[in-house]
Amino acid sequence: MTAADATPYAAALAAARSLLFVPGNRADRYAKAAAAGADGVIVDLEDAVAPESKDAARDAVAGWLAGGARAVVRINPPGTEWHAADLAMAAAHGVPVLLPKAEDPADLAAVADRTGGRLPVLALVETAAGVENAAALCRAPNVVRAAFGNIDLAAQLGVDPDDHQALAYARSRLVCASAAAGLAPPLDGVTAGLAADGPLPADVAHARRLGFGGKLCIHPRQLGAVHEGFTPSADEQEWARRVLAAEGPVTVVDGQMVDRPVLERARRVLAAAGRG
Repeated sequence: MTAADATPYAAALAAARSLLFVPGNRADRYAKAAAAGADGVIVDLEDAVAPESKDAARDAVAGWLAGGARAVVRINPPGTEWHAADLAMAAAHGVPVLLPKAEDPADLAAVADRTGGRLPVLALVETAAGVENAAALCRAPNVVRAAFGNIDLAAQLGVDPDDHQALAYARSRLVCASAAAGLAPPLDGVTAGLAADGPLPADVAHARRLGFGGKLCIHPRQLGAVHEGFTPSADEQEWARRVLAAEGPVTVVDGQMVDRPVLERARRVLAAAGRG
């Protein structure tokens, strides 16, 4: 796969509001996940697959990708016995990888080196070291976007993964690191609750307020709320159109002076709406 071949993948990942996990050892669910309406699918070879099933799961994913499927592959992290084979399989099929436990920029550089710089990479930041190194991780070769691993980080910190305040620092640091590196806003971590009256809408609203641009999902029923929450509302879009229509040397819209940062925000709102 050439750099030009990788461009559509990278652009799609940068624009995604939702990426839906499917276990790598459940080949019967691959097609269902791909048809669920997510902006992208992550086939998981790491947490979802027991050690004794890793090789068989990798082979199953390879077979599916060989048939023309498009997906991100969450490979096993550096230092594990499955990492090299997972990475080689993804490279053979020219698909992006989600690198778990991203905390050392050298690991991301090694992924780029071993794949000839051909694969877009999502850096999953889910450890304290990863949070503290977020700026360097977001600038690492081939990283097109960062994602937040709230469950693993909460376990390491000894806090509740659903506690917005406890993880606010980590989330904000990842948002700032992404912006500083010129990346799209990061993807927020998963919400474990699946009940209709569960925490998902509040989680989405919180992540968006902090500057996230999308969310990792674990079930198709989460997609509607995620897409709605990360797509600008009709009122936001109308505001953005009024701002851009009134663009001039000195302009006031809705009692607010319009200058360059406001114009840029309006353009981002309409660009995000266009992805919906």
